[in-house]
Amino acid sequence: MLTLPNILTLSRIFAIPVLAFLLWWPGWELGFLMAFGLYSLMGITDYFDGYLARSSGTVSKLGIFLDPIADKIMVAAVILVLAAQGVLTGPYVGDAHVIAGLIILMREIAVSGLREFLGPLQVSVPVSRLAKWKTTFQMLALGSLILGQGLPDWNVMIGTVDANVPHTVGLITLWGAAVMTVITGWDYLRVGLKHMD
Repeated sequence: MLTLPNILTLSRIFAIPVLAFLLWWPGWELGFLMAFGLYSLMGITDYFDGYLARSSGTVSKLGIFLDPIADKIMVAAVILVLAAQGVLTGPYVGDAHVIAGLIILMREIAVSGLREFLGPLQVSVPVSRLAKWKTTFQMLALGSLILGQGLPDWNVMIGTVDANVPHTVGLITLWGAAVMTVITGWDYLRVGLKHMD
């Protein structure tokens, strides 16, 4: 049961409190850089646990259960801590960037509930290509937002705004992920509605 892919998945879950701790201290640039390194490592293990399970034929029920949970907990933890520390803010719209994070969290909860509902009905909800792009944008966004706090002087002038490069990339891709989240969430909901009375 504890195959290498499952161990990699469990390592991501156990690393989440460490990641949250490193993100908890505003202005601690070294902490955010270490958090970025840990976040990147967690993303790499996310890729390799699935790849190894498929290539070695060790896909297990435990892995199928744990992998999406690990991803959702990590994303939720990062969004919540960044929102709490005031990182999800930027020029022109201020704190409204929190809405993009909220959209992502709402979709993750809704899709999890939908999968739980459809499970006993033996209905699978396949991951679409757009959902994979959503995940890519989401991971890039959160990583960029973390890196922006670790490198606060990496700025460029955009018009009259002195913008931090990774932070700005993070906010833009966060909104991109939020838009794709709404589209893919609706796709999943349409599948679910066909099986509801």
